[in-house]
Amino acid sequence: MILRRPFVRTFAVALATGLAVSSLAACSGGSDKPSGTSSTSPSASTEPNYLDVPSGIQLTARGSEMKVGQVATVAWQPAADQVGALKLSVTGLEKAPINVFKAWQLDAKTKKSQPYFVWAKATNVGAKPLDQVPLPLYAVDGKDQYITASSFDTDFKPCPSVDLPKKFKPGTTTKLCWVYLAPDHGKLTGVSFYPGPWFEPIIWRGDITTYQPAKGGKGKG
Repeated sequence: MILRRPFVRTFAVALATGLAVSSLAACSGGSDKPSGTSSTSPSASTEPNYLDVPSGIQLTARGSEMKVGQVATVAWQPAADQVGALKLSVTGLEKAPINVFKAWQLDAKTKKSQPYFVWAKATNVGAKPLDQVPLPLYAVDGKDQYITASSFDTDFKPCPSVDLPKKFKPGTTTKLCWVYLAPDHGKLTGVSFYPGPWFEPIIWRGDITTYQPAKGGKGKG
């Protein structure tokens, strides 16, 4: 669901809605939750590419454990006839207070969640543009729940939480940020690239810093 800013006139309650946090099983329509990850180094991969990507692109082995800042080369199918390929790195993890959403109306369940901002950098190394394609990137909490990124009905400057840019051409690089809400004041333990049940997740782990508002309320991206 989308987090909506309260309407400034008479429909604030009717239009306001909480932001949904769901496990991977709920997102994938079944018990498709991954069984865990290996300690494979991203530089040790001898696995054949799992999807058809341009010549010269070597995909990072499925199940790799990454540190924040490390780059993985990943691929997925946003559509049946489309393969996306990225050099992707999670560049920062931030813990934010729930009052960062003070301009929005939150339900009781959302108020008990713990917000995290996940910063990333992506370069399109595929053969075609990716036009506002969502990434299968999930936050993982201490209960091993996979949490989907949040979205907003208007700009959220500290962490925009948007898909890849419009007409994201091969060779183009972009910075990204997503908001994740861990239920019941949960703890972020990793960020997982997981395009489906056939894939052993690639997970980034690292230190979590405290969000510090920038001047003007803009994010650091």
